[in-house]
Amino acid sequence: MIQLDAALLKPIFAHQLALTGVDPESSEHVIESLLQTSLRGVDSHGIQLFPHYIRAARAGRINIVPHMTIKSSGASTAVLDADHAFGHRAGADAIDHAIDLASKSGIGVVSVRQSSHFGAAAYFALRAANRGFIGLAFTNADSLVKAFNARKAVFGTNPICFTAPLQNEGPLCLDMATSVISWNKVRVRHASGLQLMPDWAYDAEGVPTTDPAAARSLSPSGGYKGYGLGMMVEILCGLLAGGPIGTEILTMYGAPLEARRSISHFLMAIDIGRFVDPESFRSRLQSLVDQIRSMPAIADSVMVPGDPEKRSFVERSAAGIPVPQAVFDSLCEISQNFRSAVHE
Repeated sequence: MIQLDAALLKPIFAHQLALTGVDPESSEHVIESLLQTSLRGVDSHGIQLFPHYIRAARAGRINIVPHMTIKSSGASTAVLDADHAFGHRAGADAIDHAIDLASKSGIGVVSVRQSSHFGAAAYFALRAANRGFIGLAFTNADSLVKAFNARKAVFGTNPICFTAPLQNEGPLCLDMATSVISWNKVRVRHASGLQLMPDWAYDAEGVPTTDPAAARSLSPSGGYKGYGLGMMVEILCGLLAGGPIGTEILTMYGAPLEARRSISHFLMAIDIGRFVDPESFRSRLQSLVDQIRSMPAIADSVMVPGDPEKRSFVERSAAGIPVPQAVFDSLCEISQNFRSAVHE
């Protein structure tokens, strides 16, 4: 593994995005999302995606200077047309608008259409929690997850992210795919020369495989339960936005890079103060979290959602972001300047 310094990566990312012609606001959210996600240990949606994003932006899949529009559809609802922008920019604008709506009405919901891959859902929901709101973020994607008992995929990995503010630390953050793993995690395993677990993926015939190169579809998390949650996300994203659903969305890596994917998102913010005293809420949630962590453990320790990511953030902020040689090589194909970001 090669360790990369996040602080040194930031200007290199900014320079490459500027050379590509990406507008400054979009660049800011792409960079912050990728670095935050990698520092939190979610490598599948972190800096390893940067070469793909650059190629997609250069080819025209992603609109590098979008003209996004937000139209109010009610006291607490709005629809954002992303104009095929970077999903990181579209999602950030959407959750910020949802927070503004929640400040006025108690709850804010923004449906996003005509977007692109938005990286880690936590980036958006955490923006809400860091401002004292409950945050939720969903997105649909191309069909990669098998319908329960079917041979073929129907929904995307369709993640669910829920965040809430704590009293003495960063927010509670549950960020999970509705599949056993994300597709980008399959790619990370392949790049690292690692096999998959037996119940993670299936080949073209719908037969379980541990070979990441042979994987064509993923298992829903919890069997029919994850499959049902994936369908819920599809309804809230694709159908509610009037956009394409999983089987209609072009694949992230297999489709021509000039072809736009029209992904849909669903962002929500809830004003805690409309229900209970916010300070009391944060205190009680902190007590619940502390209680769970103090429970006797079978092995290692008992954690709550987001704990592994908090640990990773501290460790990687000091030691650097580890990447396999193949990922480092792909970054260097974009620019040799990435060699200067190796953590000393």
